[in-house]
Amino acid sequence: MGKPSVDYSLYLVTDSTPAILGDRDLCDVVEAAVRGGVTCVQFRDKTSSTGDLIATARRLHAVTQQYNVPLLINDRADVALAVGCEGVHIGQDDLELPLARKLLGPDAIIGVTVSTIDEALRACEDGADYLGIGTVYATSTKKDTKNIIGTAGVRRILEATHAIRSKSDKVRAVCIGGINESNVQRILYQTRLGFNRLDGVAVVSAIVAAENPEAAAQRLCNLIAMPPPFKTGQYIASPSEAHGIVEQVPKIIRAVHAATPLSHNMTNLVVQNFAANVALAMGASPIMANYGEEAPDLCKLGGSLVINMGTVTPDGLANYVKALKAYNQAGGPVVLDPVGAGATSVRRSAVKAIMAAGYLDVIKGNEGEIKTVWFSGETDEAQQQHQQEQQRGVDSSNTLDDEQKAWLVSRLALRERNVVIMTGRSDFVSDGYRTLRIDNGHAYLGMATGTGCVLGTAVSAALAAYRGDKLVAVVAAMLHFEIAAELAAARPDVQGPGTFVPALLDELYRIRQATAEKNDITWLQRAKVVDILEDIDIED
Repeated sequence: MGKPSVDYSLYLVTDSTPAILGDRDLCDVVEAAVRGGVTCVQFRDKTSSTGDLIATARRLHAVTQQYNVPLLINDRADVALAVGCEGVHIGQDDLELPLARKLLGPDAIIGVTVSTIDEALRACEDGADYLGIGTVYATSTKKDTKNIIGTAGVRRILEATHAIRSKSDKVRAVCIGGINESNVQRILYQTRLGFNRLDGVAVVSAIVAAENPEAAAQRLCNLIAMPPPFKTGQYIASPSEAHGIVEQVPKIIRAVHAATPLSHNMTNLVVQNFAANVALAMGASPIMANYGEEAPDLCKLGGSLVINMGTVTPDGLANYVKALKAYNQAGGPVVLDPVGAGATSVRRSAVKAIMAAGYLDVIKGNEGEIKTVWFSGETDEAQQQHQQEQQRGVDSSNTLDDEQKAWLVSRLALRERNVVIMTGRSDFVSDGYRTLRIDNGHAYLGMATGTGCVLGTAVSAALAAYRGDKLVAVVAAMLHFEIAAELAAARPDVQGPGTFVPALLDELYRIRQATAEKNDITWLQRAKVVDILEDIDIED
């Protein structure tokens, strides 16, 4: 017969426990899910007797055969042989793959659970048909998870195995663990790197526990087939583009001026007033709303969200997560400012929770904060791998040099598929393909409370008004803000940080008025933007 061709796009893993399945018949649930679009089914039951497993598997196979969908058995090659189904899925502590192949023959579909690069490479070399990569997120359906690897971990495994998986007998890849309607698009988007991408996602409770499994499967299929709402017309080309990006700055400022977009700030009390005034001066419409329940309504107004971690509490974190999910669903841009991210274990945990909860269009922070964000998305194995691979790695010194900063922002942006800003004496900004150094700004920005925080507000206004190239919007906001700081500091009435802040608001307003109403962009001649040329051989 030969090995069947398998569509792994929506892979269902069953769960027969009462907490997930309830009192429903598993075969009825699976049939409904297959009608809804499930393309592959794995029967997983760790508690039933062998006789019961075989009886249930036979009933399930009759269902899946009717719809031409393969049925795989978790761990039990003997059950697969007794039923005559298409194959098995084995974990790291289950039957060894070569023995499973010997028992089931060359035409059987055999998948392997992997959570590290070494496990994935070994599975590919041993002849796995597909990798089940995970656990992506913590989940109640599988208690023996060795490692929560996140989207960053999935992507590293895909990268490390791409060459061997791409050979004539291609090894497919799905990911599993906490995947549902709220995150399936983000996982597929963030783990994709050119033609290197997942072949599907494996879900459990998102379908098995659903009130209507058929409808749940249909919704997941639709989400898998569609680009995520937060994906915009991000432009990717030659990295040597600083001049071209600067030339586009005036149109972004005019767009903000014309649209007066909403800038929804979830920030600390110290910064709220300043952030609101910066938004107004730049032409945006600010709202300071820290209650997450407001986000589903606010996100429909076409604006953007700033999550500023200046004050971290359990309630605050829950509100951040609610708002982030609402804006992701609506396609509204989100800016994360992980203030003091590495200072305490509470803040480090908060960063992980926020990054796991949704997609962030921009991450902005100083060197220490960006380093914390970088490692928050990496497993211990990945951290060790980076240290071995990069002699100029991000952890090699307390203070990074310019080359290291450029490396860090570009790799973090590439990993998260977003824009990353590292602030400092010189700012570094990257979308993973184009990396720039911006040398504008003034020392007074570091001497007044909240000036770093309100840069996130400035960026949010530009992203809300211009939904094209995110890097262009971010650079426009940074130049507007930092050149205004230079002009403010040079004024004769400014004697220090106290007189600098109101002058900064004046100059932000004057730049906007000059650009939008007088077509005067002479201020932009002060822009100091430098290309950081990197050898990144990636197509997308």
